[in-house]
Amino acid sequence: METTIRRYDLDWLRVIVFALLIFYHVGMFFVPWGWHIKNNVIYDWLKWPMLFLNQWRLPILFVISGMGTYYALSKRNLGQFSWERIRRLGVPLIFGMIFIVPPQVYIERLAKHQFSGSYLDYFTSVAFKGVYPEGNISWHHLWFLPYLLVFSVLLGPLFVYLRNNPNGFSDWIKRIVVKPFGIYWFVVPLYLLEAFMEPFFDITHGLIDDWFNFSFSLVLFFYGFLLISTGDIFWKVVEELKFKALLIGVFTFLSQVFIWVFLEDGYVVHFTEALLKVGNIWSWILVLFGFAAKYLNHKSNALSYANRAVYPFYILHQTVTVVLAYFLMDLSWGLFPKASLLVLGTFGFSWLIYHFLILKIPLLQPFFGLKKKRPK
Repeated sequence: METTIRRYDLDWLRVIVFALLIFYHVGMFFVPWGWHIKNNVIYDWLKWPMLFLNQWRLPILFVISGMGTYYALSKRNLGQFSWERIRRLGVPLIFGMIFIVPPQVYIERLAKHQFSGSYLDYFTSVAFKGVYPEGNISWHHLWFLPYLLVFSVLLGPLFVYLRNNPNGFSDWIKRIVVKPFGIYWFVVPLYLLEAFMEPFFDITHGLIDDWFNFSFSLVLFFYGFLLISTGDIFWKVVEELKFKALLIGVFTFLSQVFIWVFLEDGYVVHFTEALLKVGNIWSWILVLFGFAAKYLNHKSNALSYANRAVYPFYILHQTVTVVLAYFLMDLSWGLFPKASLLVLGTFGFSWLIYHFLILKIPLLQPFFGLKKKRPK
């Protein structure tokens, strides 16, 4: 396999995008869209930066995860890889559904006057009755984990085949990528899904009834594996293309805004908007990879710490946000004080739990997806 040297820019991107997730979930407290708990004042204008962030923040994580799968399979056979995925994804998911997510549902039930009583009363009575939203069992923000687990199981045999037979298909991908704007051919399958499947399936994060989101994310995960398998070719392409992709990203997003504000839906609008959307998603993914390759491919102690902390932070953060938001929701403060307190509080409490509990108690670490730290 060509790519065996660690890419620190991938680690940085993973940390940065997961950090943005905290800002995004804090924003969900203030925008008009449905969420688990809402502020007493809603800020309609905030939906525009949220819409911009929303289109590419999860797609790039699926691409990065596909790239990480390439590295994982370089050191393991299919059986070892599958077991490692179960331990790293399945165990934290089950743990999170039992101990991390229930406080969020409890707070939502309190805020909506659907339950009264202590958390202990809730946990020992109705916490595990019925499936959310009618019931209370849910994986909430942890939905990313079962999707990755299923993707890994489904595509694992194909990935092993491609790893063991690097010529042919891999060479064809390389020939496409090196052509001027050739990497934009990857938009075509995404466009077909967006144009012909998205109208029929709401995004539910429920795995078994989430066909558009499942298919779209699976393709992006597959792309990650394919692109990283081209070795240095991909990184040279995105580094050279980054400013052009930036212009395309700005144009496609502003064009979408124009459609949302001024045009009514119809066949022409739908198929045009679908092309603009996938072009926008793919462009910002390329922009982030390109600038990261140029400026972030270096090792540091801060990265080593943050890269290990990012998974526990992801598992913990939304519960911290929702609990803090419950005590702020009815206060007469403005957006800035509340949002600042939520961001700082979410980072702060997540760090305290991570640094002083998870790192200090090795027994907890597998439940937050941490591998044993290798001795230096």
